[in-house]
Amino acid sequence: MHFVRFLVSRLITYALVIWIGITIVFFVPRFLPSNPVEAMLGRIMSQGAYMQPEQVQAMRETLTQAFGLEGTLLEQYLGFFKRIFVTGDFGPSLAMFPTPVNDLIGRALPWTLGLLLFSTIIAWIIGNAIGLIAGYQRNKRYSKIMETIAILVYPIPYYISALILIILFVHINPIFPLSFSVRGAPFTWEFISSAIFNSVLPALSIVVVGFGWWVLSMKALSSGLAEEDFVYFAKLKGVGEGRIMTRYVMRNALLPQITVLALQIGTIFNGALITEILFGYPGLGTLTHTAVLQSDYNLLMGTISISIIAVATATLVVDIVYPLFDPRIQHR
Repeated sequence: MHFVRFLVSRLITYALVIWIGITIVFFVPRFLPSNPVEAMLGRIMSQGAYMQPEQVQAMRETLTQAFGLEGTLLEQYLGFFKRIFVTGDFGPSLAMFPTPVNDLIGRALPWTLGLLLFSTIIAWIIGNAIGLIAGYQRNKRYSKIMETIAILVYPIPYYISALILIILFVHINPIFPLSFSVRGAPFTWEFISSAIFNSVLPALSIVVVGFGWWVLSMKALSSGLAEEDFVYFAKLKGVGEGRIMTRYVMRNALLPQITVLALQIGTIFNGALITEILFGYPGLGTLTHTAVLQSDYNLLMGTISISIIAVATATLVVDIVYPLFDPRIQHR
């Protein structure tokens, strides 16, 4: 019974978060000074196409209806929610008209998941392992060296680390390509190997920055736990240092780290926007950048809505499964 009440309250919160977030996404682009319909008409006219005023007006009305800009603001709002939650359709893209936004997101989403999910998990594993050693054996010289490296790396933004890697491994030592390009048919070894090779630098720029945060946070947790009474009691009983560090300290320190990891997985869809742009990576970040430059309402709302749903879903999953990691917590 407690679990049912807990689940219902979390589902209500989940629905409210998505509704508020997508509502903001709907209104913000409409406050921009640019108009996607007029921008597209201007692009057509700039290519030398001549149309009668009646044809221009007919095209304007057609595009206004296609982009969901017909009617009052309330009518547009209701139509927008109907398209998303009933038909699951974000409409056509302006920048790549008449390609549906769903198709563009479907092509970009696997690239973003493959890059950012893998990079986040790798940084989490390496950072927590080093942070555990640095915190439990904080008086050792190598622990202080690792902590110093993490302190230096942690404040570096994604795009700065990306630029440094580009300078080092594209211009000074031309090992990796600057622009992203894959060869071969999908799911062949040639395609997979070229995709991995082209993803090394973008992934490394994310791992380096994430590594610093995980080292510092894990060190703070493990150094505090190393002073607890149950750790001293284990030492008095003759338990080995390795067993104390892994079974006593690490298991307790990992609980909050798992929570933060789940939240970061929810935000990977827009967490490395500039990194994708710098490397020309064909993910959601590049797609969002294109939508902003082209005033593409539908594409912008589609990519950001996916991010909102991802964050809300990750938070919901953490709330539900967290008692599996910590039996002391119950669903209330």
